[in-house]
Amino acid sequence: MKEKAKEFALDLLYTVAGAAILAVGVSCFVGPAQIAPGGVSGLSILVNFLTGLPVGAVNLAFNIPLILLAWKFLGRRFTLRTLVTVLIQSVLMDVITLWIPVYTGERIMAALFGGVASGVGLALVFMRGSTTGGTDIVSRLLQLRYRHLSIGRLLFLVDVVVLLLSVAVFRNIEAGLYGMIAIFASGKVLDNILYGLDTGKVLLVVSGKNQEIAARIMETLKRGVTFLHGSGAWSGTERQVLLCAVRAQQCYRVEEIVRGVDKEAFVIVLEATEIAGEGFRPITEDKVS
Repeated sequence: MKEKAKEFALDLLYTVAGAAILAVGVSCFVGPAQIAPGGVSGLSILVNFLTGLPVGAVNLAFNIPLILLAWKFLGRRFTLRTLVTVLIQSVLMDVITLWIPVYTGERIMAALFGGVASGVGLALVFMRGSTTGGTDIVSRLLQLRYRHLSIGRLLFLVDVVVLLLSVAVFRNIEAGLYGMIAIFASGKVLDNILYGLDTGKVLLVVSGKNQEIAARIMETLKRGVTFLHGSGAWSGTERQVLLCAVRAQQCYRVEEIVRGVDKEAFVIVLEATEIAGEGFRPITEDKVS
């Protein structure tokens, strides 16, 4: 019982904090600067400019039909979490300026800080398995029926449409350009918060001295090494392929070790967007559900 109460309190804390920071980004930065950075919040900013209706109320109105569809197709737990987040977010969008002043400086600064605030807010919400509704519901609904489609590309197209609409509504091309900056800043911050600590590099090394290279990596960097069995397609020669996952800042150390042992070694460095297991994030740790 205590554990459930603790989880509920954490869910509520993250949701309120995330929604508040997101509301700051929308209502104190990008909205007043006439920047619509994609998605439902961007559409709400455009409707507010055209009609004077509160951004939060419009955001809620856009989300209501999506939440009803989510209730039917995506399950009650997901829908209830999203509904709570959308309600809190929508209310805060319309009252946050009572406590926090609106930024009236350079639009480039509004785009950057608005994007950063949105990214932080989204990350806090996502950490507890909730969403802010809007395009996230749309993406999940589309995945149910069109599994072969690239959801990322579809959502990108939605953002592009909103950006183009913002150029027409605000009657200047800079609105779209600043919107792109806000979207980029939001995405980078979101990814870095959710996955930044778990990113790294994966190195594949083909060398006749892999045993010595592996010993030095384990001794110097305290990183595990795995040997894969490989075979040259042209020569047919059996070879060991050394695989090693490291933090990004350790990559050059591995390359130095390889060069120090075998200057003729063949090295491939790959980006790892997430690494879980010993020496990294525990594999049992919950992330975004």
